[in-house]
Amino acid sequence: QVQLVESGGGLVQPGGSLRLSCVTSGYTLAYSAIGWFRQAPGKEREGISCVSRGAAAYYYADSVKGRFTISADNAKNTVYLEMNNLKPEDTAVYYCARRLWTCTAAASAYDVWGQGTQVTVSS
Repeated sequence: QVQLVESGGGLVQPGGSLRLSCVTSGYTLAYSAIGWFRQAPGKEREGISCVSRGAAAYYYADSVKGRFTISADNAKNTVYLEMNNLKPEDTAVYYCARRLWTCTAAASAYDVWGQGTQVTVSS
């Protein structure tokens, strides 16, 4: 059974950092793309980053480029999202999701989702 479990969210002040983890099970990470999405209240789910083919390929949305870093530890079947210089507009529920092979920002293309972890950026 394919499962994704996120952790690492919390409350942080503007300019602070958090590292989210997405532990995967039930499939081979090397054959999958793992995307990070976020959804703020009243807004659509936004694809912000993705890694595929065992970390051989990745992308970042313009809104997080230069501040967020995605990485994968294939031995641990875990994908991380390091978030630096956080801003209040980064406040959202963050999800990881999985699809076969290649990255895309379209949430509808992912077939397995984690439960989400809340990130709140506030002073």
